[in-house]
Amino acid sequence: MTTQIDQETRDKLDAATFRRLLKHLDDNKDVQNIDLMILANFCRNCLGKWYKTAADDLGVEVSDNEARERVYGMPYSQWKENHQQPATPEQLAAFEAKQNK
Repeated sequence: MTTQIDQETRDKLDAATFRRLLKHLDDNKDVQNIDLMILANFCRNCLGKWYKTAADDLGVEVSDNEARERVYGMPYSQWKENHQQPATPEQLAAFEAKQNK
């Protein structure tokens, strides 16, 4: 990066980008976590875990469920009930093939 950006501004940009990613995922609930794992090797659950780790690193008390809810925009159980589809045999095969690379 050729432009010098101070840390406070970088943090604001990072936070805005993360919020936009969460909105994008929320706007595209039809994209299943297994699809994300196959294509990008991370999913909404990974983001929740990373959020929780960041909170722990900063000494901020956030439960696993609270971190997941931040990412999903609702309780995880509700998201699963309303939006998660069973993985197809093709998705499972693609996921397994990716894991075996």
